[in-house]
Amino acid sequence: MKQYLSFTEEVRQALDNNQPIVALETTIISHGMPYPQNIEMAKEVEQIIRDNGAVPATIGIMNGKIKIGLTDEELQEFATNKQVEKVSRRDFPYMLASGKIGATTVAGTMIAAQLAGINMFATGGIGGVHREGEITWDVSADLTELANTDVAVVCAGAKSILDIGRTLEYLETNGVPVVGYKTDEFPSFYSRESGYGVDFNLDKPEQVAAVMASKWDLELRGGMVIANPVPAEAALNFNEIEGVIVQALEEAKQQEITGKNVTPFILAKVKELTSGKSLETNIALVKHNAQVAANIAVAYQDIQKDN
Repeated sequence: MKQYLSFTEEVRQALDNNQPIVALETTIISHGMPYPQNIEMAKEVEQIIRDNGAVPATIGIMNGKIKIGLTDEELQEFATNKQVEKVSRRDFPYMLASGKIGATTVAGTMIAAQLAGINMFATGGIGGVHREGEITWDVSADLTELANTDVAVVCAGAKSILDIGRTLEYLETNGVPVVGYKTDEFPSFYSRESGYGVDFNLDKPEQVAAVMASKWDLELRGGMVIANPVPAEAALNFNEIEGVIVQALEEAKQQEITGKNVTPFILAKVKELTSGKSLETNIALVKHNAQVAANIAVAYQDIQKDN
């Protein structure tokens, strides 16, 4: 397994010295945002993690290797190369064997993080059960990964293009704790509310870290969702964004867009229909998640030292 992993010196030293590390995905760079906002966001998020006492490890696949940490040149490649493919669990064998460049999804990043010994991950929003999922069976592999892979994921809830109620039911069935960070309500990515609750409301990084530690000490396999609402000043109105999403979903259906192409299409359409406001919100929530993830990673590492 080790032959497939490649580390930057910064991440390697952090692992050797038991420093707190926060994993980051590359799909948000390659498929979630346009250039140059994507590369600017990626660099700013890495710096936010460093400023809060942890080490960033942006993950992607290049030249037959799972890269745990990327150089500036490699980040630029993911931000500009139009040939970058999305990589989830099913795609790892092919992407590594072919030597192609691939951006890891939430599920893909969780897999790579666990292989590298990293248990904290900051992203935008997790995938889930798609609307009309009871008909299409379109359910993100992110949910299966959260049920099986020991990585805690700080996110702004599930992407609001999804069926949030069914997504939360799936997580409950599979024993994945959903923690609201300073909130009783599960956020819906662009908005701070969704109409659905969380399992536990925790207000401090130390509290979240303690739950992580006790979960894995008990060998209760699987991850944890840490739902961190978008900052109020950057949030979009829930009812307004819902109307935009319904319109975008209808256009996707008319154009017969399916599978892994749905989310990039919807995000681009939402950006268009909100005159770019959704992109600003997306960037704000990713930065906020990175800060919270770094704070929790530091607190978790302190618990490990005490043990």
